[in-house]
Amino acid sequence: MNADRTDGLVSVVLPTYGRPEFLVDAVESVDSQSYGPIEIVVVDDHSPDPIEPRLEDVSVGENRTLRCIRHEENRGASAARSTGIEASEGEFIAFLDDDDYWLPSKVERQVKAFERAGSDVGVVYTGQQFVVDGEVTSVSRPTLEGDVTKDILCGATMSTFSAIMVRSEVYETVGGPDERFPCWQDREWLLRLSTEYDFAVVSESVVVRRSTDHEQISDDFETKRDTAYPLFLETFRPLAATYGQKYERRLVASQSLELGKSAVRHGYARDARKYLLRSIRYHPTEVSAYLYFIVALGGKSTIEPARAVYRSVNQLRE
Repeated sequence: MNADRTDGLVSVVLPTYGRPEFLVDAVESVDSQSYGPIEIVVVDDHSPDPIEPRLEDVSVGENRTLRCIRHEENRGASAARSTGIEASEGEFIAFLDDDDYWLPSKVERQVKAFERAGSDVGVVYTGQQFVVDGEVTSVSRPTLEGDVTKDILCGATMSTFSAIMVRSEVYETVGGPDERFPCWQDREWLLRLSTEYDFAVVSESVVVRRSTDHEQISDDFETKRDTAYPLFLETFRPLAATYGQKYERRLVASQSLELGKSAVRHGYARDARKYLLRSIRYHPTEVSAYLYFIVALGGKSTIEPARAVYRSVNQLRE
């Protein structure tokens, strides 16, 4: 990362792979921000067709710059974000997935939140709205802030990358997203960040997440089960244990619940029952674990209707 950072500059790291039709919308939403100055760093994670030519017709306004960096091989979203962080020159770094976009006040609201906050705040995140076929299906308006480590260990969902802005210094302190994780990358990084910095929140839903039919790594249940889940527990269970047995149990319960819910969504009834039972065993008062377990008990006869509901209303999101 450039050591001579520019005060007030917001660097927007935008990883992409093979979706130029979404990417242009994302870039234009950054260009439309009420705040300036902004640099946009697009990282092409070795798309089948290079992305940069598709950006040649995209012009950005005053106090904006746009550049594209291409990986020589596909390395994954975390590596692409790390490449973008290292190339950034701003005081603040924000992230935007290529199929999401921002409302015009997003960056300004986050920078003002940093200006109001003390130096202990290293992360500002926002609310989000979820859109399917142009219709808003759900909205998140988070309120959690301050020291949030225990909350995340207990399963609190903080944000996705598209709603996160950090001070550039956090990269030197905590490092970037862990490239070993094929999914749950935002949760992993936010948990590490929370051990060093307080969080602030902009509750308004100024980030728009679109549900599309393209393949996402979060759709790969087996990768989540076989790689991300054991790696997450191996990495953070010792941290949870330092806070006491309650937090260690809640960590196992919350991650098992997430995996069990994912199993339900993707039709893995046996896995769903296994991980939901584990969640119940570690945290018996979590009502949603029982509800998902009841769905999983019926196998295909109950999971298929549940999956249909998920696809239609988009409320059981990763």
